[in-house]
Formats: sequence, C-alpha cells, structure tokens
Amino acid sequence: MVQLTVHGQTLRGMRYQGIVFDFNGVLFWDADLQVKSWQVIAKNLRGQEMTDDELTTHMHGRPNSYVLSYLAGRAIAGQELLDLIQVKESFYRELCLSNPSRLMLSPGARDILEGLARSNIPRTIATSSEITNLRFFTEHLCLDRWFDVAKIVYDDGIRPGKPAPDVYLAAARNIGIAPSECVVVEDAVSGLAAAYAAGMGYIVAIGAPAEFPRLLACDGVAVAIESLRDFPRDQLLLDQP
Repeated sequence: MVQLTVHGQTLRGMRYQGIVFDFNGVLFWDADLQVKSWQVIAKNLRGQEMTDDELTTHMHGRPNSYVLSYLAGRAIAGQELLDLIQVKESFYRELCLSNPSRLMLSPGARDILEGLARSNIPRTIATSSEITNLRFFTEHLCLDRWFDVAKIVYDDGIRPGKPAPDVYLAAARNIGIAPSECVVVEDAVSGLAAAYAAGMGYIVAIGAPAEFPRLLACDGVAVAIESLRDFPRDQLLLDQP
C-alpha cells in the first residue's frame, strides 16, 4: 500500500460514512477476460486489436456504448448497439464460465464485505457493466449477500458513463451518504476521474505495484493498494479481520 502525501502529511484523520466499489477489476479480477472479449469485437469492427494505450484510455472502466462507438469510428445506438453489446457480453460470460476457478471474488474482498456488513456501513457498487452481467455476477458471486442489489448502479444506457461523475453521484444517493463522506475503490483511470469529478471524499486506487505511480498521479487518489487485503480499514472504522 502506498499513501499519497500532501504538503508533507498523509491524508488521515477523517472517518468516512459509506463506501462505493467499482466491480470489474476491484471486487472481481477479470481484466484479461474483458480484454480477450473486447479484442474479438475490435477485430470484427475495425480489423485490428486495440493497443495497450487504447485499452487503458478507451476500454477499461468505460461503458459498452463508448467502446463500441470508439471502435466503429461512429456513434452506435439503438438496436445495433443492443445487439453488439449482447454479442460481446455473451462471449465474456462464456469465458467466465469456462474458467470456474476464476469466478470468485478478488483477494480480500470477502473479508472486507463481511466487515462492512457487521459494522452496518452503507455500501454499494458503481459499475460500467450492464444489467445482464449484473444479474450474472449476482447469481455466481452471491452479491446479494452483502449488497442491496436495487441500490447497485450499472450501465442503464441513460446516464453518462465514467469518466463522467454521474454513476458515483447516483451510488452515493442510493446509500444516503454525501459524496464527500464516501470512500471509493477503483482500478481504471476513467473510474478514478469519475470519482474525483463526483467529489468523493477518499479515493482508493487498486492495481499492480508497478502501476502505483500512474494511479497516484490521478487527481484525488489518496492511496494505491495491490488488493483489498490492503484496504485502509481505519478510514471506515472497520475492525481488523
């Protein structure tokens, strides 16, 4: 875990009242499966796969409508959008099911979620996944054990996706906590930008240690961690496991 230092002091002292998790890459480690499924779509739409830079900027954390329009080089909407989303997500879900050992919560996630439940800390998820995938994750990862599924914010095709702040503002409203009193855990640059734009109080970035400098350079990021095992529990007054 690496803490950001501001004016010589680490960002400690305040206790936050609620927490919002991104899902893919935070509670569920599936980046390679997402990349594999998107690269198939990229080759079909434009004849070549995305570069690493494109994946970082135009895929990770972005809603399907954005990625598909980016790959096609034009706005995709209506039935064409719905059809392409289902092609991509059906392939993605097949990859998940064909790797059952991978279909589990990320390291440290279960302990954190159990602690949040015991402490009755308001919590939800703000994800760029659409409703079919949310139902899939709820079924296979038992999300309803720790979350009120009705309060989870997903890509409904109505609100702007990350990096716009709307998903995090909606998530904070759903749990009845002011954005400034919420912790956010994110892995994608677009998601970190969304959390910052929403005025979320304490932003935790998650990623490989080699990515810490890039993550900590994002506006508003207070700490970078490798997994939820390193989550700064003191920010929510969570007991140690």
